[in-house]
Amino acid sequence: MRVWFRRIGLLALAAVIGAGFYLALRERPIPVDTAIVSKGLLQVTIDEEGVTRVKDVYAVSSPIAGYLSRTTLDEGETVRAHETIIASIHPLDPPFLDERTRAELMAAAEAARSAVALAQVEQRRAQTTLDLAQSNYERAEKLAKTKTISISQLEHRFSELELKKAQVSSTEATINLRKAELASAEARLQQPGDRSVSHRANDCCVNITAPIDGVVLEVLTRSEQAVSPGTKIAEIGDPRNLEIIVDLLSSDAAKIEHGASVLITDWGGEEDLEGTVRMIEPAAFTKVSSLGIEEQRVNVVIDPASVPKNLGHGYRVLARLGIWQQDDVLQVPIAALFRTGGNWSVFVIENGRARLLQIDIGQMNSTDAQILGGIEADDNVILYPSDVLEDGSLVEERPG
Repeated sequence: MRVWFRRIGLLALAAVIGAGFYLALRERPIPVDTAIVSKGLLQVTIDEEGVTRVKDVYAVSSPIAGYLSRTTLDEGETVRAHETIIASIHPLDPPFLDERTRAELMAAAEAARSAVALAQVEQRRAQTTLDLAQSNYERAEKLAKTKTISISQLEHRFSELELKKAQVSSTEATINLRKAELASAEARLQQPGDRSVSHRANDCCVNITAPIDGVVLEVLTRSEQAVSPGTKIAEIGDPRNLEIIVDLLSSDAAKIEHGASVLITDWGGEEDLEGTVRMIEPAAFTKVSSLGIEEQRVNVVIDPASVPKNLGHGYRVLARLGIWQQDDVLQVPIAALFRTGGNWSVFVIENGRARLLQIDIGQMNSTDAQILGGIEADDNVILYPSDVLEDGSLVEERPG
């Protein structure tokens, strides 16, 4: 009996050692994520950030040089065409005078005063001669009635009277001219401090009104200041009339067609917006990327189908521009694709083992790729294949 117990114990020990070697040396399955190859709608889009802008932005600028009053309008205020005053421009204050210029102008003003005095003297002399001519004419008129002097002598006295009247009128005009010259000289002597700012409101001014019905998008010049012709004061537009500008790589823009559908997302609202491509600008421009690489970019203009109330001018959006679409397309997640020898390949699970297959693909978007051949619908492919996977490796699907 003792011999049999010893034999049974040795057999049991051998079985345990053999089971240990089996467990230690057996092939362990590799846990993998999987997906099913299926058919469905496949859309290929170009995703790029864009910016909204009002289609017709009116820049209100100063038509003349002058002094701009403080702009009282704020961004977002509604304006009416040809009624709402955007800004008022007043005459500029006179410039400061240096000593030489001031002395010259003072001398000119003094000369103008003297000229006024001389003209007044000439007026008095002309008035005196006029009074004498009037007296002579009245006497000649009486003498002519008694036939003491001839009619020709009376006419001579009348012509002298008319000439003296003309001379008086000429001296009066000369006085007005000299007074105007004096006023001009005194006006040139004015300094900026001679007129208070409060008087500016009574001066003649130019009121600039809104060109269209809309809202104020931006006030560019708010404080009082001197402005030159062409100085921008504000921008006005209709925020309900929006478009979206997306700048694409020139190689991507060449794939876009006029009228292509666009899905507008990530603009801040709960629902995505639809739109269409209205225009692809014919000229590209150079733009430096965040990596410091010069790129040729092209602006694509998109018209949204509807404009929500909470979407305004200059908002950031994400535009998905469609370049290809087809129904009932055999497709596989791009997470299952990898390259072997320059060809696209996938791992398919067959009987618990990974089988390496080379496939042909067509169109591809950010999540899926079109399958042209190599695998069939309902095949189970491995996602994110690691370097430890080989053709024939034992695998098991991860739960969930």
